[in-house]
Amino acid sequence: MAEDEINIESREQLAELLEGRSDEEITTFVEALGADAVLEQIFGAMSSQFDASKANGQSAVVQWDIAVGGGTTSYTVTVDNGVCTATPGPAESPRLTLALALPDFMRFIAGQLDGMQAFMGGKLKLAGDMMFATQMQTWFGA
Repeated sequence: MAEDEINIESREQLAELLEGRSDEEITTFVEALGADAVLEQIFGAMSSQFDASKANGQSAVVQWDIAVGGGTTSYTVTVDNGVCTATPGPAESPRLTLALALPDFMRFIAGQLDGMQAFMGGKLKLAGDMMFATQMQTWFGA
C-alpha cells in the first residue's frame, strides 16, 4: 500500500487494497492519504452503488461513526424517494447508527467482514432499529 492516492470505484478494488493488511497497516495507509478524503470517496461510492429497486420505496437516515485517529468521524446516509445521499457529519435523528473502528469499517465495506460476525464479536456497535440493519445491507451493489 505505497500509493499516494486511492481510487476506489468498487468493492473489489477496496478488497484488493486491504487483502492481508493488519489494522495498523490499514490505519497508517488511510491516515497518510487523509482519512476524510478516503471516507468521502467510500461514502460517494456507496451512494452510487445504491440499488433503489431493493429498497422498495423505503426512506431512512443512517449514521455511520468511524473511529479514526483518536476521534470519531460521522457520516449520514439518507435514502429517500429512491435516492441515496451521503454527507459528512452526524444525523439529527437516525433510524440506525453503526459504529466501527476504521480498519473494521474498511473491511466491512469491502465485504471482508460479515456484519453479524462483527456485531457478535463487538467490532460493530449498533443503535436503533437493528432489524433494519440486516435489510439495509441488501440495498447496495456488490
